[in-house]
Amino acid sequence: MNKISIMIVGVGGQGTLLASRILGAAALKKGYDVKVSEVHGMSQRGGSVVTYVKLADKVYSPIVEKGEADIILAFEKLEALRWIDHLKKDGKLIVNDQRIDPMPVITGVAKYPENIIEKIKVNYPNTIAVDALQIAKSCGNLRTVNVVLIGVMAKSTDIEKEVWIETIKEVVPQKFVDVNIKAFEAGYNA
Repeated sequence: MNKISIMIVGVGGQGTLLASRILGAAALKKGYDVKVSEVHGMSQRGGSVVTYVKLADKVYSPIVEKGEADIILAFEKLEALRWIDHLKKDGKLIVNDQRIDPMPVITGVAKYPENIIEKIKVNYPNTIAVDALQIAKSCGNLRTVNVVLIGVMAKSTDIEKEVWIETIKEVVPQKFVDVNIKAFEAGYNA
């Protein structure tokens, strides 16, 4: 099995933790040893949230150091920029093309950076920008952005599509399973 280091980064309330649970459970089904570490900033107030996930035959630490991530799954553009130095030069960034202003921008103390994705692509050409919010909306629930992004990322793993869907059925609350499977499929096919 390949060792895969993944970071899931976003803003509190975007569902990064559910995404990491889906990823971890699917990887366990595939036979990987999985370690997950969640770091909560001011997540309750829209602050940065990062989850480290490592998959391998044997994993000793979940922490992903700078330059070590094979994949960064970014739920927001500024979070992609904030954590990009953790991505390997040939790693893959999957970024939701969504802007969520942090408190310093809201209060006028700072400006939101322009052209984030274009600037990242200069040094990290393996960047995929996805309008996951629009895809989630078309699926019928804006809160499925996380699963749309998991769907996009799933194609970069050796975990079969059926395993992902089975995992969503087990991890997501029953009343939201159908819309989340629809969101996963839409991301997978994006």
